[in-house]
Amino acid sequence: MNAGGGDLQSRATGLLEGLGLSCLGLAVSGGGDSMAMLHLLAPWARTRGVALSVATVDHGLRAEAAGEARLVAAACARLGLPHETLRWQGWSGQGNLQDQARRARRRLLGEWARTRGIGAVALAHTRDDQAETFLMRLARGSGVDGLAAMRPTSRGEGIVWLRPLLEIGRGELRALLRAQGIPWAEDPSNRDLRFDRIKARRMLDTLAPLGLSREGLAATAGRMRMACAALADLALRAARKAARVEAGDVLLDLSALAAFPEETRLRLFAHSICWVAGAGYRPRLAALGAALEDVMSGRRRSLHGTLICAADGQIRITREYRAVAGLRCPVGALWDNRWRLIPAEGGKTSGNRGLEVAALGAEGLARCPDWRHAGLPRASLLASPAVWRGDELIAAPLAERESAWHAKPAGGSDHYYSTILSH
Repeated sequence: MNAGGGDLQSRATGLLEGLGLSCLGLAVSGGGDSMAMLHLLAPWARTRGVALSVATVDHGLRAEAAGEARLVAAACARLGLPHETLRWQGWSGQGNLQDQARRARRRLLGEWARTRGIGAVALAHTRDDQAETFLMRLARGSGVDGLAAMRPTSRGEGIVWLRPLLEIGRGELRALLRAQGIPWAEDPSNRDLRFDRIKARRMLDTLAPLGLSREGLAATAGRMRMACAALADLALRAARKAARVEAGDVLLDLSALAAFPEETRLRLFAHSICWVAGAGYRPRLAALGAALEDVMSGRRRSLHGTLICAADGQIRITREYRAVAGLRCPVGALWDNRWRLIPAEGGKTSGNRGLEVAALGAEGLARCPDWRHAGLPRASLLASPAVWRGDELIAAPLAERESAWHAKPAGGSDHYYSTILSH
């Protein structure tokens, strides 16, 4: 590559070197950032023997999106790379469109990668994205976690997400595309001031003369990430002292919790709620603080799909039944992002045909006359996984002393603790 492309390529591929990748997925929308990533990584992958596959997500919200997918497909054909278009048709017209679209994009890309045996997908987030996100979250009053930079490497949807362009500015990527005569698509929503990100992008131009540059804000976000890592380490140490897991619930020792600094207390409380709920994001700080204050004062609270109460010197955080009441999946599949129900060795399972996993609920609990022997609160058992065939309860592993089925938690016994460092 010329026109500075060689330097850009080494910067774009630095994250990927040493990972031992045999294959890699690329999320390419047709915009300038992702088209530049495609053309920077393609020659690197050829020389390293890494098989690249490319996917474009069409959210079905703009007429231009189909043309953008064709633009990517044509570029991939020239580069000799396989390309697929993934389509989303899930928006109801209500709620935060950009947030729903972002979540759908990750889900579709994750499914695409898993079904093709691709363990990692590269995203084209840049230094500019870091700065814009920092400014948006600053406006919302975010704390250290919210202001922390995006990680170059993260896990989710069963794969690894890589962001190789985080140290590169958007302008550098556009300059490369112009120099190489590579076309890209401009999303008209990038000029729509109804979106907070576009407002932040415009505001950064205004703030630059004051010294609040994109590079400076991205660097500050990086320092926030270091602070976040240190605080997470403190929270892990606190969890080892104050928290334990019981049948999918988290129990926090009240006296130990009260002795921690407020930041550690809130961080541990938030992590516990997110872990029980299987949620990828924390409740807002104000709601979190109010809930913790109420619970420590003896009041029962519902938050983020969990029920929280204090008794016998400890806080119990359990899944809320109404959050899982309509959730069903085949036996063996992951239920509520937390449980996998499998037959006990040698147990009579009546065959798996027609069996589903769903919450036990009040109706199911009524069919477990000895549920109190399980030693778990009623609320915990209502939201626990059970095996059903239609309206027939086959097994309730957490509510019965003896069962032909096991409820196996996803992630293993140490998952609650280990994930403190990854959030």
